[in-house]
Amino acid sequence: MSLSDSDSGSDLAEDMIVRLADIKTVGQLFQAGVLKAAANPRYKANAAFLDRVSLFQGDITVMEVDSIVNAANRSLLGGGGSKTLNGCETGYSKITSAYKLPSKHIIHTVGPVYSRSDVEARAQQLQSCYNTSLDLAVQHNLKHIAFPSVSTGIYGYPIEDATHIALDVARRFCESDAGDKLDRIIFVVWSNKDKEVYETLIPEYFPEKDAEEIASSHDSTVDKPEVEAAAPEVPAASEEAPPAPDANTDVKPS
Repeated sequence: MSLSDSDSGSDLAEDMIVRLADIKTVGQLFQAGVLKAAANPRYKANAAFLDRVSLFQGDITVMEVDSIVNAANRSLLGGGGSKTLNGCETGYSKITSAYKLPSKHIIHTVGPVYSRSDVEARAQQLQSCYNTSLDLAVQHNLKHIAFPSVSTGIYGYPIEDATHIALDVARRFCESDAGDKLDRIIFVVWSNKDKEVYETLIPEYFPEKDAEEIASSHDSTVDKPEVEAAAPEVPAASEEAPPAPDANTDVKPS
């Protein structure tokens, strides 16, 4: 289902809905071994943040959360949007009801079209998409927000570059004064390729351990001298002769 179908009046079957409890947090993904420690994390470890960020592979429109983000065009029509919003500039966001979708609201954000000749400006616009969406969620007292990979589809933004921007904005938001206003920031991917990029980069922005702890743990398991196993003790042979057979005991001839 596309977001432009959200006002068509169709309802999702109950078994299609994805609830917040079904979406694993970064902390749970570390525990499950899905996420591996980054060699050089960009930020300090913060255990609280690991419970406030998630990665989910699937359809964002079936998620029962407070808000989902729609990557829209400037008219906020066509690929997804609302006729009542009168358009939106690139890098900015607007909010509507989610109509018949399981989420409560849709935040429409207009991502940039990627250009190699104007990389810095496009990066700032993409950063603004995430920032303005988070701001709207906080302003409307929402507790959850689910993001797709904004601009990485037909707008051509390289997935790795876009993921760095998305995760950096999320980390800075978590560290801000408004950070505790949201219970969950969810990154939603569709393809296995995008999922692998997020799984690789999340530990750089939301590490389970600090770099020093990772290095110490690594050192303790590398180049350890092998300890020669002690030979098992062999009981000394008895010097006593075996007792002579009792006179009353039958002894078979050899």
